[in-house]
Amino acid sequence: MSAVLPTQADKPRYVAAMFDRIARRYDLMNTLMTAGQDQRWRRIVSELATRGPSAWILDVGTGTGRLGEAIRHTNGPSRVVGIDFTEGMLRQASREIHPTRADALRLPFADEQFDAVVSAFVVRNLADATSGIAEQVRVLRPGGRLIVLETTPGPDNRVARPLVRLYFRRIVPLLGGLIAGDPSAYTYLPESTLAFLDPARLATVLSACGLSDISVRRLALGSVAITSGRKPQT
Repeated sequence: MSAVLPTQADKPRYVAAMFDRIARRYDLMNTLMTAGQDQRWRRIVSELATRGPSAWILDVGTGTGRLGEAIRHTNGPSRVVGIDFTEGMLRQASREIHPTRADALRLPFADEQFDAVVSAFVVRNLADATSGIAEQVRVLRPGGRLIVLETTPGPDNRVARPLVRLYFRRIVPLLGGLIAGDPSAYTYLPESTLAFLDPARLATVLSACGLSDISVRRLALGSVAITSGRKPQT
């Protein structure tokens, strides 16, 4: 493990404190880092989440609520509930997504409550990604879809891989220092990404947690992926 990453036991405290520090500049940094492509990625997730019945959607690790807002824009009648355990991020979120403080590993909802469960750049920050996915599956209704938007350890393309890693490890911390005043938080980003599951392994986790119809869509030269699956009808 990289020296900049916290231990599994320290990760919840470390991540919560980090996101509290960068909450005000979080959206701006995402836009700058992705050249505005993050908006397109959220739109793709929103379209997947609102196919079929989508009256009630859970956004896990909602942060400032931009994914929840995108879902509401895509399908106005949908009710979005956004949960996060970082107060600083939740203060930035719109009341329309019902921002609620909660732990992604212990969701405060009964079984099979939501028509879709979504997350954006959250799962790699969990102390236990598999337990987090299992908890999302628990609250998902049969026939509902779980969708994970996340960075990947690297593109499959051998030419693009070193360029992407150079960007994340050199340029992103520099931007983090200049824009957010917190280069350490944006050093954590590439290192946590490199330590995370590649999309194929994440797809295996979704399958092991009981989902079917698994799909993976790579974006941004393979540095980002949308991995999704459907909970079988009982």
